[in-house]
Amino acid sequence: MQSAQPQSHYYSPEEYLQLEELAEYKSEYHDGKIFPMTGGTTNHNQIAGNFYVALKLALKKQNYQVAIGDVKLWIPLIRRFVYPDVMVIAGKINYFENRRDTITNPLIIIEVLSQSTKNYDRGDKFEYYRTLPSFQEYILVSQFKVHVEHFVKTSENQWLLSEYAQLEAKLELNTIPVVMTLADIYDEVNFEESSLDGA
Repeated sequence: MQSAQPQSHYYSPEEYLQLEELAEYKSEYHDGKIFPMTGGTTNHNQIAGNFYVALKLALKKQNYQVAIGDVKLWIPLIRRFVYPDVMVIAGKINYFENRRDTITNPLIIIEVLSQSTKNYDRGDKFEYYRTLPSFQEYILVSQFKVHVEHFVKTSENQWLLSEYAQLEAKLELNTIPVVMTLADIYDEVNFEESSLDGA
């Protein structure tokens, strides 16, 4: 979740990483500029947590890793450090310069949409993610209503979109053996709360 105003100073990736280690809040790095991130809502955290728990259980003892929240993603072609809500990595994790808090090879990325970031997540951020060779599935989840968008890479430069809007609907992932109902994804989510905070 990103604010609109970056810092005007140009920062190197190394400077950003040093600052981020000491910062009280998270920021993204966009090719020399640092964007402070806004805080999340309880619904945002609940949805991301539901995904994380379901994925960890479904992929137990298989050759996958699941990362949430505080793990950064480095996108080298466009020089970006970002914080996806949830990532799934197949096989060995590729770390940026051996940093255990920054990866480079997600298979699946999940973003929980907010009012301030939904256009960014669907637009520029998705474009950034598509520069990663490992990236094959993208899931966008509304925190204001039952609505999930599921993008699957079908071939070079082609992505297939499926949408779901009923709690009984099943989200079947394409690259890993996981099926989730939207009821599981939205477990303990209070939509009235989201409409009040407007995040």
